[in-house]
Amino acid sequence: MLSPMTLSRCRTWLAIAALLLVPLSGFAGAPPDEALLELPLAQVKGGCFQMGDIFDSGGPDEKPAHEVCVDNFSIGRYPVTQKQWRSVMGGKPPQYQWLDDYPVEKVSWNDAQEFVRILREKTGRKWRLPTEAEWEYAARGGGKKQKYPGTSSEAEIEEYAWFESNSGLKTHPVGSRKPNDLGIYDMAGNVWQWVHDRYDRDYYRQSPRMNPKGDPFGVNRVLKGGSAYKEADFLRVSYREYQAPELRGNCVGFRLALSNE
Repeated sequence: MLSPMTLSRCRTWLAIAALLLVPLSGFAGAPPDEALLELPLAQVKGGCFQMGDIFDSGGPDEKPAHEVCVDNFSIGRYPVTQKQWRSVMGGKPPQYQWLDDYPVEKVSWNDAQEFVRILREKTGRKWRLPTEAEWEYAARGGGKKQKYPGTSSEAEIEEYAWFESNSGLKTHPVGSRKPNDLGIYDMAGNVWQWVHDRYDRDYYRQSPRMNPKGDPFGVNRVLKGGSAYKEADFLRVSYREYQAPELRGNCVGFRLALSNE
């Protein structure tokens, strides 16, 4: 289980071109001068891929590799930032810093669900967390045979992610590393990312082929992507971490997703 003592505080700058603007004018609790919330999305064409440990380098919960198919969906190009959190939730983000363009952290799975609920109410759009299958498919640039988001070379992962060997045990600007093949940033490193699914170490042995959504009876929720504090092995796209949905850990954030509307 992911221990808060092993997670790092996470910080980033945001340097992005807005691809989607979601109006939040009149939002209760939002700063009055903030009429728009920028939520850049990558459009992901669905398909089938081999999910799990295809490089024989992971743990038993990453096996067996198995074919999974996902529908078309959209996923955030960046993790949710403190500015976005404040725009939706009002007030100070969960961590002690207040830095607009850093990713929000110390966010429980339940906190992320509350963010999604309020954002849905105010925008009329069906925001949600990505499923684990969607996350992995997107991280692999549309299901490619990649070990890390954007590459299979550990020597090249520093170009795509902030992690133990290059981060100084803190996060860095969102978007300041290279994007993966779908133009998605920070899929590895910076902050762990909550996904929708409940965790089951044996789920891959019984996972449905079409649009799996995780074990229906588990308690803990899945985290993906590693963090600025973790070594490269934790950044593999198939690596699975988990934590209780009510717990808040340093270096734990999330990104948004949308089904086709």
